[in-house]
Amino acid sequence: MNIGKFLTKSAQSFPDQIAIVHGDTKFTYAQFNTRTNQLANSLRRLGVTPQQHIVVLMHNHPQMLEAIFACFKLGCGAVPVNFRLHPNEFSYIIDHSEAEIVITSSEFNESLRSVLNQLPKVRHFISLSDAEDGWLNYELLLAESSGDFKDTDVEPDDVAWLFYTSGTTGQSKGAMLTHRNLTAMTQDFFASMCPGFGRDEVVIHAAPLSHGSGLYAIPNIAKASTNIIPASKSFDPQAILSSIEKYRVTNMFGAPTMIKLLVDSPAISQFDHSSLKAIVYGGSPMLVEDLTRAIKRFGPCLVQLYGQGESPMTISYLPHEDHVLNGTNKQMKRLASAGIAHTDVEIAIVDGQDRQLPTGECGEIVTRSDLVMKGYWQNPEATAKTLRNGWLHTGDVGYLDEDGYLFLMDRSKDLIISGGENIYPREIEEVLVQHQAVREVAVIGVPDPKWGESIKAVISLLPSESVTEEDLIDFCKQHIASYKKPKSIDFMDELPKNNYGKIVKRELRDRYWKDRERSV
Repeated sequence: MNIGKFLTKSAQSFPDQIAIVHGDTKFTYAQFNTRTNQLANSLRRLGVTPQQHIVVLMHNHPQMLEAIFACFKLGCGAVPVNFRLHPNEFSYIIDHSEAEIVITSSEFNESLRSVLNQLPKVRHFISLSDAEDGWLNYELLLAESSGDFKDTDVEPDDVAWLFYTSGTTGQSKGAMLTHRNLTAMTQDFFASMCPGFGRDEVVIHAAPLSHGSGLYAIPNIAKASTNIIPASKSFDPQAILSSIEKYRVTNMFGAPTMIKLLVDSPAISQFDHSSLKAIVYGGSPMLVEDLTRAIKRFGPCLVQLYGQGESPMTISYLPHEDHVLNGTNKQMKRLASAGIAHTDVEIAIVDGQDRQLPTGECGEIVTRSDLVMKGYWQNPEATAKTLRNGWLHTGDVGYLDEDGYLFLMDRSKDLIISGGENIYPREIEEVLVQHQAVREVAVIGVPDPKWGESIKAVISLLPSESVTEEDLIDFCKQHIASYKKPKSIDFMDELPKNNYGKIVKRELRDRYWKDRERSV
């Protein structure tokens, strides 16, 4: 089934249900569906055909959900882009995905125009602002189109979402998520994370719709829930808490950093959050201490997920009942786990030769299910490396205990997750090593009480050269997105190396992470 039908069916059965609230803007499901159909018709009139890719680059707006579901209904692959990226990174994803249409909000018009010469395949830019220089206006397109649309028939393995996730080399890879994948994700949401989920639910999208929260919107729309999209373009704990009270929010998805910011906010005691039935968190490390504080504040409504862009939102989960404050030793240990496999998901631990390891032994985490991506777009080598012997190789290291609970111990790909954002060190290292004063560099994640992890660069300088920490951070900002720049830099005469001359990052990390307890 085309997952665009989730919206079509909700609008048919519950046309007057409020679908989206954004500031003073409200759309019912009938209005949401009609506007989405108008956009789909407009895109078809512009020459869009099934299985093409369409880039969506916006801050959180109602139109972002319209654009994503218009892609689904057309049988096209939606390519939502992280708005925090650098314009050069926008251009790479747009060009690599071979998108001919880019739908954007006005904040990004100037950034896109600055890289136009890198986007030879794009035929049309559609902006929420007044159009100029041949760009098209979003609302005018809708006004010129019919609100009736027959959802395109698709095959289960047709691409619905092209999810760009950085690789270990820093080169973004597009994980092809199919209609089958996202249907399975939606069913697992109801079966495992939020059983009993119904039409009277109200979700608040506190995280970007370009990745986790956008995926999380799909099951909410399938059940005709109300989607609250805060008007603020950044995470504002007081505004989120106020909205939870005002709209009687029942569920939300957020990175652990967001949960911590809510718990630490003085406003948490000013607003009623008793309507919350599920706070689903994941995507970055969470200290057990922070998790227990959240349980004390919010009660038994937290649910943890462990997944990847390659297996969206869904590999394992730690259910409500495992979030306890005064349990047995076994129960308390589980707070540091990534939970158990979803109902229709298999997890195994393998060694370097892909042989399954027994209970309690550490190795690479692999998974298989209908949630696993089709492969990487235009990257058969990476696909073959990641999808081997019928399993998705996550690149994460961990073990399974005797009860099937998954514990993550390390990241074989040296991934840094800061505030829910995936950051790969080599991308930053390749920028820093270009500086004339830098001889060697290693980038690592270090504990951060606010963001979970922050980025630290450890650098040795060339003889007779000098440079300040501030200068190097500014140098990074000129080449990559601001959130990827190091937050701090240490200088060493020599970086630790093994017998093969390779920098040993574990030695660098250990001095910062020693005796620190982490949850996923």
